[in-house]
Amino acid sequence: MFWFLTIFMLTSVNVYSILNPGPRYPPTKGEVWPKPQHEITELTYYIFDPSTFKVKETNNTCDILTSAIERYSYIVRSLKPQRDQRPVSRTERRQRALQAQTLKLGVLQELQLQLTEPCEDYPHLEMDEKYKLSITAVSILSSASVWGILRGLETFAQKFYISDDINELRINTSVVEDFPEYAHRGLLLDTGRHYISVPNILLTLDAMAMNKMNVFHWHIVDDQSFPYQSEKFPDLSLYGAYHSSMVYTKDNIEQIVEYARLRGIRVLPEFDVPGHTRSWGNAYPNILTPCYRGNEVEGLGPMNPIRNITYKMIRDLFHEVQARFPDKYLHIGGDEVQMQCWLSNPEIRKYMRKNGLKVEKLYVLFMKNTIPLLADGSKIVVWQEVFDEDVPLTNDTLVQVWKDNWVEEMVKVLEAGRRVIFSSSWYLNYQLNEWATFYIADPRCMVRNATGKDSLPAGVIGGEACMWGEMVDDRNVISRVWPRASAVAERLWSAPKSSQHRRYYCETSPQPEVYHRMEEHVCRMNRRGIAAQPASGPGFCVV
Repeated sequence: MFWFLTIFMLTSVNVYSILNPGPRYPPTKGEVWPKPQHEITELTYYIFDPSTFKVKETNNTCDILTSAIERYSYIVRSLKPQRDQRPVSRTERRQRALQAQTLKLGVLQELQLQLTEPCEDYPHLEMDEKYKLSITAVSILSSASVWGILRGLETFAQKFYISDDINELRINTSVVEDFPEYAHRGLLLDTGRHYISVPNILLTLDAMAMNKMNVFHWHIVDDQSFPYQSEKFPDLSLYGAYHSSMVYTKDNIEQIVEYARLRGIRVLPEFDVPGHTRSWGNAYPNILTPCYRGNEVEGLGPMNPIRNITYKMIRDLFHEVQARFPDKYLHIGGDEVQMQCWLSNPEIRKYMRKNGLKVEKLYVLFMKNTIPLLADGSKIVVWQEVFDEDVPLTNDTLVQVWKDNWVEEMVKVLEAGRRVIFSSSWYLNYQLNEWATFYIADPRCMVRNATGKDSLPAGVIGGEACMWGEMVDDRNVISRVWPRASAVAERLWSAPKSSQHRRYYCETSPQPEVYHRMEEHVCRMNRRGIAAQPASGPGFCVV
């Protein structure tokens, strides 16, 4: 018995660790997320006084800039210090007073905005988002693009922090020169499985702007529901939406697109064809394929690829959609098509025999017929199956990689002269994966390591975190997305590099400083009304 207890006690010592009170990762103060490319921050600081601080436009201006000044002025002025009622020792008070004497440089007077080129009307792929920010008594934010000014204003707002005694709002002397590593930094939100209200979509766009993400991929409809309200085909939502209150009207879409535009975010709509279209059939069953079990119809499957009415409806609906969404790109899906349904249908089998087609070539025929139906000057995004099945694609087509064996897939797409949007490692619906898991992957690094080529990875233009909607709705979508999508945002903006080896990290866990910076960012999001879940264990936020 003594031997057993001795072994138990010895092993128990190794099991338990000593815990100290306080947060697991104390938050940083005035550190930026995503991390800037180049930043020098000094210990000296300025005090923010809302009664004297001014923002001055020194060059070009426009409605985007005017709106941003108003928005960020409110954000900074809302960071009100709250006096901490806990007792402070005399020693600590003396230390604080001494620090203020040696490090405080005075009051922040002004932020000058130097936009050196005229504004563009809408954000677009590969827009210029570079900026330079110099923080002194008279601070200067400069960029050749209004989009760079927006990113710089977000950095400026994040540099503020509340003093330890919670009496002052401070900002440290700094110089930031920053730009994104990837042009396409997106978030997919699925509103077909569960309806997400317009206010929560707008809140999502606010969070994206905080994380310097610039593409809202709106997977607006799916098999389960059709919430898009069409003027040409009103029955689609009348019979396809979950409820008459769960639709996106023309005015709703205009509001969302404008809200995103003012934050430098593109809205990329997705209408997936020929699969994921069962909800279309509630109003228009003739455009879908009857699926057979033996001689009996058991339900409706993908779009019917041999009927002219299918393509006429696609053309008319896509033209309406493209008139509402100003982005040149439209995502037309192409994934997870139930080709067995086509094979079960006698009419389609007869067509295939007559034309000497296998079912894979019927899929190719559908996509070849669909792509030219888009409005003139359109460009498309597709899921990787469209590329995998050898559908002819123009070089400006973007291929979204989402399946396993993603490195091999990316290399194939890039070597064929197409560009890649990467999502395989960033599916937010995998609930067990926390933010640090999503921080790991760097798609360009993976391509470079697989091929040894330095030029090929440039074809990976970015990536998207994907929040599929089976298990999220208005009650939990914000906390499920954030801060996990923040990890993807930093990976795509900063692409943290190893200074020692001068190469990208491919699969490296976040460094300790990232955990501390994430804690501050989660509190920052909560203060701005984004209900981000706790990031890394015990801690607190003063909101």
